[in-house]
Amino acid sequence: MIKRILAKAARWLLVLMALSLIPVIVLRWVPTPGSMLMLERWAAARADGGLDIRHQWIAYDRIPDNMKMAVIAAEDQRFAEHFGFDLQAIRAAMEHNRQGGSVRGASTLTQQVAKNQFLWSGRSWLRKGLEAWFTLWIEVLWPKQRILEMYLNVAEWDEGVFGVEAAARHHFGVSASVLSDRQAAQLAAVLPSPLRWSASRPPAHVQQRAGWIQRQSRQLGGRHYLDQLESGRPLPDWLTVEHWRSRF
Repeated sequence: MIKRILAKAARWLLVLMALSLIPVIVLRWVPTPGSMLMLERWAAARADGGLDIRHQWIAYDRIPDNMKMAVIAAEDQRFAEHFGFDLQAIRAAMEHNRQGGSVRGASTLTQQVAKNQFLWSGRSWLRKGLEAWFTLWIEVLWPKQRILEMYLNVAEWDEGVFGVEAAARHHFGVSASVLSDRQAAQLAAVLPSPLRWSASRPPAHVQQRAGWIQRQSRQLGGRHYLDQLESGRPLPDWLTVEHWRSRF
């Protein structure tokens, strides 16, 4: 009896796992109509009359290099190298937190896409496990430029303002395609707290961070870095057939 229940539960788990991959596969090519975070923000504000969600998809080739590099410099400088999880950043964050500093995270752009697009906000082991699941498959099924494109189209930049196109129009009155280097850096600089800080009216510490982001973008190599990212990279050993053949 117990074996039958366990077998049935295992089959249902496999079905749910397979179904969870459908939106990941579809969004590899289709622009997202919205995200779970957008839905959550709208639902939370519904009691007060609802929230006007501003979101407009902009294709990767229309997003300027300075904006792409600004978020990479600010959020995930090893984006072109890692496979969804930056182990160096995780170890550094754990050591920093262990020593009693302010709590530091180590989420990559891929993890943030997984969380914002597919999951609810908050902290729990279940959500963390699902975040890791979606992060893994996003990295396997999407090229890096698609991950960056999705991140820039679902990131939150103010209450109800999602995606870089809506953010550029909201904060600067221009399309994202014509953002200046400084405007791009200011947008990236507020990402840790987009509901507290304004990209168009940044406080002094955000302006300093924007300057640091501009310097980091140049040091990372700008277009050279993006060429590396867009050219693709080989799969890690643990995702190759040869690796698993050698285990059996």
